[in-house]
Amino acid sequence: MKLLQSLGILVLAVLTGCQSGQNAQSENSFFNGKDLSGFHVFNQGNEPSKWKVVNGEIICDPKGTGVFGDLITDKEYENFELDFEWKVGKGGNSGVFINVKEDSSFAATFATGLEMQLLDNANAEPRHQVDSTHWAGCLYAVECIGSNSKPNSYGEWNKGKIRQKDGEVTFWLNDKITFQENVTTEEFKAKVATTNMKNYPSFGTFRKGKIAFQNHTDSVGFRNLRLKEL
Repeated sequence: MKLLQSLGILVLAVLTGCQSGQNAQSENSFFNGKDLSGFHVFNQGNEPSKWKVVNGEIICDPKGTGVFGDLITDKEYENFELDFEWKVGKGGNSGVFINVKEDSSFAATFATGLEMQLLDNANAEPRHQVDSTHWAGCLYAVECIGSNSKPNSYGEWNKGKIRQKDGEVTFWLNDKITFQENVTTEEFKAKVATTNMKNYPSFGTFRKGKIAFQNHTDSVGFRNLRLKEL
């Protein structure tokens, strides 16, 4: 009896270890820390771009060689948690998009995807400073919990997190929620209709899509990217 119990415990430990390994592999496979495998430039395929990997960080240098464009995943995601760290230069502006539909009929990622804004609030352009929906951590141009938009100074790393589960989307900036709403509701659609995003009919209409990192006119860096599908 004791032998059977011991064997049962051993099998359970092995299965648990395998499951943990699979979860870790699933989370780590999003970005391997070495190159841009699994990513490409929106609507431009694997053309050499201004994006590169340096010391485990994804870096975009707008003055570098290669094509200009947002870096996008090869794969689409629906229910997931994405953790990452980001930094920009003085006055820097970038973003992370979810639910992006890649198609030649869409000229940019923002035509479909929801953007978590990344911004140096303190030194941003005046048009961004006066509109709380443009602040760091916000759903760009739509909604924001402005009191929680407190990015670190430019050049310093910030923590970002995006979670989507059955239409409920939450953004975190430095462990504080900056946006949370079910984006499938009529109330959300009505809200979008009052913003400039109404000019993009397909904005926010997809429940599943690719994840994109914005190539703006400023340098931006990402590290410690982990994605867990839910």
